[in-house]
Amino acid sequence: MDVTAEITANVWQVRTEVGATVAEGDELVILESMKMEIPVESPIDGTVTQVHVKPDDQVTEGDLVVTIEPS
Repeated sequence: MDVTAEITANVWQVRTEVGATVAEGDELVILESMKMEIPVESPIDGTVTQVHVKPDDQVTEGDLVVTIEPS
């Protein structure tokens, strides 16, 4: 399952890595926009297969952030 950015923002923190087991609601990435922190949470339980961003990247709405294989 592809997880995308909901807003245009800068990537502040990446809180997961390839191979990590995640649960629905876990924070994957923290975005920063206008000095506000916006968490990108896992929509499902699964395993992270790809992380498409790194800190200081800029993303726009709909950009791919993380890919998760459902468990």
